Amino acid sequence: MTVVGSGAASGGAQLLPEVLAFSSSLPLDRQLLREDVIGSMAHLIMLSRAGLVPREAAGAIRSELVRVLEAATGLPEEEDVHMAVETLLARSLGETAGMIHTARSRNDQIALDLRLHVREQSALALEELSLLLAELAERAGRERDTLLPGYTHRQRAQPVSAAYYFCAWGAMFARDLELIRTAASPEMPLGVGALAGTSLPIDREVVRKLLRFERVTANGLDTVGDRDFALDFAYAAARALLHASRVATDVIDFCTAEFGYLRLDDEIAMGSSMMPQKRNPDLFELIRGKCGRAVGNLNALLVTVKGLPGGYNRDLQEDRQALLETGPLLVSVLRMLRLGLGRVRFDPERGRKALEDGATAATDVAEALTQAGVPFRTAYKLTGALVRRCMDQGIALGRAPLDLARQIDPRFTPEVLRAADAADSVARKKNAGGTGRASVDAQIASLRASAKAAAAAGSAVPRLDRLLAELKEAAL
Repeated sequence: MTVVGSGAASGGAQLLPEVLAFSSSLPLDRQLLREDVIGSMAHLIMLSRAGLVPREAAGAIRSELVRVLEAATGLPEEEDVHMAVETLLARSLGETAGMIHTARSRNDQIALDLRLHVREQSALALEELSLLLAELAERAGRERDTLLPGYTHRQRAQPVSAAYYFCAWGAMFARDLELIRTAASPEMPLGVGALAGTSLPIDREVVRKLLRFERVTANGLDTVGDRDFALDFAYAAARALLHASRVATDVIDFCTAEFGYLRLDDEIAMGSSMMPQKRNPDLFELIRGKCGRAVGNLNALLVTVKGLPGGYNRDLQEDRQALLETGPLLVSVLRMLRLGLGRVRFDPERGRKALEDGATAATDVAEALTQAGVPFRTAYKLTGALVRRCMDQGIALGRAPLDLARQIDPRFTPEVLRAADAADSVARKKNAGGTGRASVDAQIASLRASAKAAAAAGSAVPRLDRLLAELKEAAL
């Protein structure tokens, strides 16, 4: 890439072409053109209303900004997207174009562009999160009677319903809602200039209202060096993708012959180039793999910001790669996970077979002894002894003879031994958060409420297309 350069970054002097190329952020931040034009239009309207730019000149600049956005592929090779836009304005308007930079620095300009980008990406993520939560709630509602083991340490632990798994997956994403919603509400930075504000009579509140921010930043020195909003968004995205990775791992495992609880629909099952029998869960493996990129982006931002002094430093240009990738990555993973989960099917028979020996209900047997008056630690030890005796004799715990159990302790009764039934085990978990029917119904209702909350939060975010339409018509 050959960067021409307007000389703005070097006080008018001509930098070495190699230095300009090395310092250019345009290959990445040309993605911020829409945000840059919208911010410039709001700034221009404020300047016109403050009497700092004549209304006629402001109208000409605004019209040219619209043309620049419409011809987005024609950006000149400048140092960054800001200078590329100004260069195009100057080609059409001459000296008048320079009025747009009144009371503004590229420091607060990029701070605004990135915040507008994060806000837009947060809205898109909230929309996808809403759809995913709704899908998980719907699938849970259809799988209340499908039973399979729940796992700890990847060992069969206790009987649960497939609905409980969907609710568990949904609970993770429901926690992500607040983080993403917070990331969608950054402060408005424009107007602090390079770091100390301006002596010109601007009104930051006008820009804030035009761009629909809730508040302006409090201190310019902090504002131009602040990337906390980027870190907040990158963390929210990384955590949501960590959750997606965990769900993907459950699906990948459950699709194997060793587990066999899930089957992939043909629409998402992928084959092998050599082994014709394979039905691979590539989609879920890719979801799991992409999580690493989100974690890497967060780490890159953290390392970039670490140890920087106050104010703006050019190191912050390195935020582009990580931040501009994170939003689309988050949205695509949430969308693909939703589409994938809508096309996996539980096998009720395989789940029942995994529970037939009754061992996963051993805790229920111990709790039944406890209800009969045996201290839990004693009941735990007695049930453990019974489990081992049954294993030695090749007997399922659910079919343990009463006389065998009473050889261990006479307090075992037929009622206590019946507690080893898997379906009854699930039904008995009536406490909040448990796998019982009423509890699962409450969890499904909570997921549906979270889905609606995510949709409402996404709808409440001011969107770039709407802002652009309003700014085109706003009074100068």
